This record gives sequence, C-alpha cells and structure tokens, in this order.
Amino acid sequence: MKIQGKIFIWLSVFLLAVAIVYGYWSKEPAGTTALFLAFGLAIMVGFYLAFTARRVDVGAQDNTEADVADDAGEVGFFSPHSWQPLALAVGGAFAFMGIALGWWLVYFSAPILLIGLFGWVFEYYRGENRTQ
Repeated sequence: MKIQGKIFIWLSVFLLAVAIVYGYWSKEPAGTTALFLAFGLAIMVGFYLAFTARRVDVGAQDNTEADVADDAGEVGFFSPHSWQPLALAVGGAFAFMGIALGWWLVYFSAPILLIGLFGWVFEYYRGENRTQ
C-alpha cells in the first residue's frame, strides 16, 4: 500500500501545479475548480493510503523482488447465484429512465429497487443459503 500512497501524493502535486497554471492562464472558473477538487480528492486518497500503510503488514506490491503469485490468496466471498443484482439493475434502469421520460416512472421503480435491495441484504438470513 505504500507505493499506492506515493502515487496518489505525486498525482496530487501534479494536479495542484496544473490547477494553478490552468487557473492563471485561462481565467476559467469551472475547469479551475474541477482541477482543485481533483487535487483535494487525490491528496485525501494518498494521505489515507500512506497513513494506513504504516499500520498494515507489507504487501507483495511493496517488495521489488516479489512474484505475481506472492499476492495470491483468498479475495473474499462472492455469492455464486443471486438474482437480486438483476432486480436492482432493472429498478435502477427504470428510475433513471424516469428522470428522462417522466417522474411518474420513478414511483414504479422504487418498489423494484426496494425488493432488490432487501433481497440482496437479507439473502443469507433465510432459505437454503442461511448457513453460509
């Protein structure tokens, strides 16, 4: 994680320099503001990664002699079969279509979104997957 922190901190230095030069040269407020906000985001992420790197063990990405296989291992648990993301996608698609076509469509998409959200959150609390 140490190298990622350094990358983001150097990115923030670059973005600050670009924001200052762009703001001075163009006198355009929207792009200058966006560049300063990008600088703020990069410095926050870089500081967080550099701060966290001191508290965790050294990873394989911090070792210059490491192989790709040194970073292998369990990534996490992923649901092998879940229909809930499909319900969330359909509800989200209808909600965003409601913004373009008419707000009345959002009222029909809200129950689909809620069913998908509650189903996804609580799918391992009942049924055949309860013990996983």
